[in-house]
Amino acid sequence: MKRVVLGTAGHIDHGKTSLIKALTGVDCDRLKEEKERGITIELGFTSMVLPSGLEISIVDVPGHEKFVRHMVAGATGIDLVALVIAADEGIMPQTREHLDICRLLRVKKGLIALTKIDLVEKDWLDLVREEIKEFVKGTFLEGTAILSLSSVTGEGLKEFVEEVDRLAREVEERSSEGLFRLPIDRVFTMKGFGTVVTGTVISGKVTVGDSLEVLPQGLETKVRGIQAHGKPLGSATAGLRAGVNLQGLEKAVIDRGNVLALSQTLKPTSVLDVVFQLLSSSPRPLKNRTQVRLHLGTAETMGRAILLDQEEIKPGEESFLQIRLEEPIVALPGDRFVMRSYSPLFTIGGGEVLDAFPSRHKRFSLQVKEEMETLQKGSEDEKLKLRLLKTGPAGLSWAELIMRANLLPAKLKSIAERLISDGEIMGYNGDRLRYIHPQVMADLKRFCLDYLREFHQKNPLQPGAMKEELKTKLPPQVDARLFNHLLSTLMEEKKIAAEKETVRLISHTISLREEEKDLRKRIVLLYAKAKLQPPVVKEVASELSASENDLKPVLQLLTKEGTLVKVKEDLYFHRQALEELEGKMISFLKDHKEMSPTQFKEISRVSRKFAIPLMEHFDAKKVTMRIGDKRVLRK
Repeated sequence: MKRVVLGTAGHIDHGKTSLIKALTGVDCDRLKEEKERGITIELGFTSMVLPSGLEISIVDVPGHEKFVRHMVAGATGIDLVALVIAADEGIMPQTREHLDICRLLRVKKGLIALTKIDLVEKDWLDLVREEIKEFVKGTFLEGTAILSLSSVTGEGLKEFVEEVDRLAREVEERSSEGLFRLPIDRVFTMKGFGTVVTGTVISGKVTVGDSLEVLPQGLETKVRGIQAHGKPLGSATAGLRAGVNLQGLEKAVIDRGNVLALSQTLKPTSVLDVVFQLLSSSPRPLKNRTQVRLHLGTAETMGRAILLDQEEIKPGEESFLQIRLEEPIVALPGDRFVMRSYSPLFTIGGGEVLDAFPSRHKRFSLQVKEEMETLQKGSEDEKLKLRLLKTGPAGLSWAELIMRANLLPAKLKSIAERLISDGEIMGYNGDRLRYIHPQVMADLKRFCLDYLREFHQKNPLQPGAMKEELKTKLPPQVDARLFNHLLSTLMEEKKIAAEKETVRLISHTISLREEEKDLRKRIVLLYAKAKLQPPVVKEVASELSASENDLKPVLQLLTKEGTLVKVKEDLYFHRQALEELEGKMISFLKDHKEMSPTQFKEISRVSRKFAIPLMEHFDAKKVTMRIGDKRVLRK
C-alpha cells in the first residue's frame, strides 16, 4: 500500500493540534509542559484512514518561533502539508516562516486549513480568504483549496478530509530501492523492548533482523522490531513513518538528527557543496564566512557559509556555497536543506546538496563554478563522469558510486553499463568492480611511460625498472589492484614489457657503447681468471682503472645474461667456476652423504671468506641443505 505523510505548518495557537485531535481523536501534545503551556513543543505523531482506505501518517509540528528547528525536522519526508491559519488572526510571522521552509524543502503538494471560523463573522472570513490567496501567490500552494473549518463544531472537517484524500491519491509512490535512510526525530525507551527510534523512511527499505548503523557515530545495531501506526511490521519502506526497536544500544547514545542506515552503506561528512537561495524576505545579504545553522533531515548543526564566486549574496539571489560544518552529518546529493541565522534566529534560505564529499575549494575558481553547474543542471551521465573525474585514481566501488550519485541502483547500473560500453568511464577488478574516469587512467599511463623513458635514459644497461619502485612514484591512491590493471593495459597495448620484478618500455634494448664493450670484455676475463677467489667490486674498479658507477651497470648486465653470478652484495663469481665447483660438491656428497665446512674448503680450495657465502649460495639454490654444521644433498 502507498505510504503518505501529512505534516502541519502554521503559527502558534492557530489550531494545528486541535485539528488533528478533531480528525483522529489523538492529542499530539503528549508532554506535561505542553499541556501546561498550551503549545506544542515537540513533534507529535498519529495516523488516520482516509475514505479511500489509504492510511496516512500525520506529523504535528510546533508553531512557536522558538521551536522552528522542530518544525524543520518534522517537515523532513512529508508528502503533503496542511498550512493552518486561524481565521481570527490571519497570516502571522510563523505562517510566513513555515511556508518559506516548505518551499525550501520542495514540498510539492498541500492545502490550507482556515481554522476557528466559529470565532469570526462571514465578512471577516471572506477578507482573510482573499489575504491568504494573495499570500500564497507564486508558491506551490497557489490555487490550492482553502478549507474553512472549526475543530470545535466540526464544520468543514468532512470536506477537509476529502481534499486530503484526493491529494494523497495523487502523491507519487516512492521506490523501496535505494539506500535505506531514516532521519531520527525521536528516541525513547519502551519497557520490555529497549531503545526505539522514530522517523520517516525517506528512501530504501529496512527489515527485522537487518544490521544497521546509527550515524554519524557509527554505532552498530540490529533491528529487533518495526512498528507503524501501532501495528508490528516485518519491514518498512520509503514514505512510511515507523518506529524501529534497536538491539544493544542505550537511549543516551542516540540523538535526534542521527540517521539510521544499513551497515557500511553511508558515511558522514563535514563539508557540503550546495546551491543556495537567500530568501527575498531576508533582512540582510549573506556575507562570506557567515556562521549559520544548517537544518538537514532532522539534524541541526553549526557551520560556515563559504561563498565561492562572490563576496555576498543579496536577498532573492541564488549562488553556490561550500558549507563547512562543526559536526559531521549524513547527507546525499539531492537532499534539501534549510539555513537559519546564528543570532537572532530566523530562516534566511535553503537549497540543495550537490556534492556531499567535496574537497575544500579555492574561491573564485572558474573550474569549480563549472563543475557545480554540471552537478546542478547537468544530465545524470555528466554528473557521474564528473564525480569519477573528481575522485581521481582512487575511483569508486559500486557501493560508493550509489552513495555519491544517490540514484536508484537499477537506474545507476543502466547508466554505468552504457558509459562503460561507450568508453566514457572504465571498470576494473573483475567481480569486485571499481570505476575510474578514462582521463585519470590516461594520465597514469602517460606518467608510467614518461617514468620508464627517463629511467632507460639514465640506466641504459639495466633491463628495466623495479615494479615496486614505479608504484611508489604514482599517487598514493593507486592501490595494488589499479597498479596491476595499469600494467596489464599497457602490456596489452604493447607499450611495455614486464619480466618478473622489472618492467620496461617495449622499445628498450640494451646496447653497449664501444668503451662499455671494452669494459665488459675486461671484466669477464678478470672473473674467469680469478675463478673461486674473485675480487670485490672496489678491487675490480682499481684493477681496471674504472669508476664503480661505470662498473655496476655492466656487472648487472653480465648477471642478467648469466655470465656472472651475484652471490652477495659486491661479490660476483664467473658462472663456469661455480658450475665446476657444484659438480665436484655433488660428486663428493654422493660418495660421503654429508659434508663439513672443512671438507667444503678442501674441495673448493678457498678460504673461509669465500667458503661461507658459497655454501649459503648452494643452499639458496636448493642444491644442498644445512643440517647442523653439515650439508647434505637435497632430494
